[in-house]
Amino acid sequence: MLDLGGQPLVQRTHAAAERGGYEVLVAVDDPRVAASVQSFGGRYVMTPADLPSGTDRAAYVSSDQGWPDGDVVINLQVDEPFFPSEHFRKLVEPLHADATLAVSTLACPIRDHAEVLNEHCVKVVCATNGNALYFSRAPIPWVRGQMQAEQSKAGYLRHVGVYAYRVGALKGLAALEPTPAERAESLEQLRALEHSLAIRVVVVDEAPPPGIDVEADLELARQHLARRGSAAQP
Repeated sequence: MLDLGGQPLVQRTHAAAERGGYEVLVAVDDPRVAASVQSFGGRYVMTPADLPSGTDRAAYVSSDQGWPDGDVVINLQVDEPFFPSEHFRKLVEPLHADATLAVSTLACPIRDHAEVLNEHCVKVVCATNGNALYFSRAPIPWVRGQMQAEQSKAGYLRHVGVYAYRVGALKGLAALEPTPAERAESLEQLRALEHSLAIRVVVVDEAPPPGIDVEADLELARQHLARRGSAAQP
């Protein structure tokens, strides 16, 4: 609900989602957010307030709407108001190309060494087939025998926390209890890996423009918007 260039954040992110060309529904658990979405002509689904994660909210909406298990749903968090429309296509391509895949996500190279040691920057290591091996807030892979200043040479990938799911897999994941690594890292995607569900990682050249994970990021987002004009697209 915080202001971003004269619009609430949820409206900015809704507009970014619409540019992908998909049906957009906002999962909300507060009547104030629902009223805001309604005010700019968006559609929303009211979810229980005690759902613990975005995965659970997306699964609830999928069930509420009666979407078939084979359909694909994208889970875009409201903290990504500048998500590029071309990234949506890259995100869903693996699921359209391979009927055996159930989950895909994005990553990009880390070029700023400070991000390697930042726990808010989630790292991912992938297998040779592009599937995720592990996600962590810690620097992975760790370069054995090297000081922290040398870790930037490991070719790190930053996870971009946007997912595409087949509806059946999404509902199945939401029905599972949180797993040990998920609890330890506070990363819901680890639930899928701990239950042997493959996540395909699509590597893009550049990260989306600044997301909003902590309060300081909001000012960075406002600066990004000001540089491009308040009505500018990412």
